[in-house]
Amino acid sequence: MDANATTPLLPEVAEAMRPFLLEQFGNASSIHQEGQLARAAVERARGSVARFLGCRPAEVVFTSGGTESDNLAIFGSAKQGDHVITTAVEHHAVLQAVARLAERGISVDVLPVDRQGVVSGEDVRRALRPDTSLISVMMANNETGALEPVQEIGCIAAEAGVRFHVDAVQAAGKIPISVDSIGCHLLSISGHKMHGPQGVGVLFVRRGTRLEPIFAGGAHERQRRAGTENVAGIVGLGKAAECAIEGEGSVRLAILRDRLEKGLQEYSCAVNGGQALRVPNTSNLQFDAVDGEALVIALDLKGLAVSSGAACSSGASEPSHVLEAMGLTPNQARSSVRFSLHRQTTEEDVDRAIALVAAQVTRVRELSAVVR
Repeated sequence: MDANATTPLLPEVAEAMRPFLLEQFGNASSIHQEGQLARAAVERARGSVARFLGCRPAEVVFTSGGTESDNLAIFGSAKQGDHVITTAVEHHAVLQAVARLAERGISVDVLPVDRQGVVSGEDVRRALRPDTSLISVMMANNETGALEPVQEIGCIAAEAGVRFHVDAVQAAGKIPISVDSIGCHLLSISGHKMHGPQGVGVLFVRRGTRLEPIFAGGAHERQRRAGTENVAGIVGLGKAAECAIEGEGSVRLAILRDRLEKGLQEYSCAVNGGQALRVPNTSNLQFDAVDGEALVIALDLKGLAVSSGAACSSGASEPSHVLEAMGLTPNQARSSVRFSLHRQTTEEDVDRAIALVAAQVTRVRELSAVVR
């Protein structure tokens, strides 16, 4: 139940990738037959992703994943003298990128969020300046699942003539995405968050949006991302996009998430961001008088994988920056655990998790009482 860290590869995705791992190993930039077979596979996948996002195939740029897509959007857009707006609950791929911009003398505003982890569109509007060149706001939070008002912000950006980037890594495959409905110029997704392979992602780049490449070395991806294409990974992402389009939707996941939360209510837990609109698979639960890391370890020993924060921050001693930005105290943040489900999660999985969590929460609290 740590799907926001990564999801299992769907069997049909693995099958689509298999020939390009074992048999058809051509370089998609080569002009001979093997290369052209690879090129055709890449372009088919590009078309699938374009349908998934509601854009043109030429607007799909393949990358190595969400972090690179976020970095390309930010470093490829901002230049000296610009002003950039983001929020306090973004993924570190965005926050550390804008911090690097600030070190280079670019002005950055990091906006606060409310108790549910949601930024105010009016705060975004008020932060605009004549030199604002980029707004970067995530679609769904990776720790709480809270949905940000990206359509409202898209309208604000359009009115101001400002470029808008959306990190949709945790939204892709869970809720529908339409780049035209959002009104963004740039949007990031990652394959392994939506039952595709690790090591591949996409940056949507709206036609006419100028983007400075951050890699040098070739004219790949219409001169926007140099480097030999990861053909097998791209094929897998394309298939995962097709599966998401054809999938059963978010209703089943929401039912399972609500079943989990209801089953744990009696164990003195609160849902962080529970009043916000959320993606259907994510639940961030705060357990009173429980150390989150201790609970994660105890559950792992029983065969249940959950998280106390973003996977990229594992091992960090600091409490979640997302939860602190929402107004939780450091102790409350450290008492919180993230559960994130995926399309293969079953009712039996949820019921087993409830039983395991209930037992381990009781045990951890008893141990804490003894230590005190």
